[in-house]
Amino acid sequence: MRRATLLALAVLAAVPPALAQAPASQTPAEYQLRMLEHQRKLLLAMADSMPERLYRDRATPEQRDFAQQIHHAAVSAAFIASTTMKAPKLALPDTAAAFVGRAGLRGFVTAAYDYCGALLRGQDAAARAETVDLFGQGMPRWQVWDEIHTHTVWTAGQAVANFRKHGMAPPAFTFF
Repeated sequence: MRRATLLALAVLAAVPPALAQAPASQTPAEYQLRMLEHQRKLLLAMADSMPERLYRDRATPEQRDFAQQIHHAAVSAAFIASTTMKAPKLALPDTAAAFVGRAGLRGFVTAAYDYCGALLRGQDAAARAETVDLFGQGMPRWQVWDEIHTHTVWTAGQAVANFRKHGMAPPAFTFF
């Protein structure tokens, strides 16, 4: 137990302070924009790292295939943002193209995160504080952005199994 505690403290001490918290000069919205960009980069790195011939492969029969998993992460971010942020109508590229090749999947991810970034950049403090309904749970809009981040990273993490199934390393997780 003591060894595990010491190891955990050593790992935490090694995390650069910039990753542990936003700089004092950064607003919460700016931090959330940074997290959106992290999500975009992670999903694009996964799309670039997986051979196209494996885009429709599933790690398990119950799981979405690789392209569906990356698509789901991106479309969920844009859909949740569009339904909770008083946003303009969501218009994304053709889903079918996202499932068959790298260019289509990259285009879809890019469009989804361009949409989310534009919404977040356009929010003022009053809009961010307003309570909205997220799947039956009331929360301020600023918190919805954090929930989007959590869902995206959770969903992308599941795609790691697709890489492991084929003996490939997934793209590096950028926070370590």
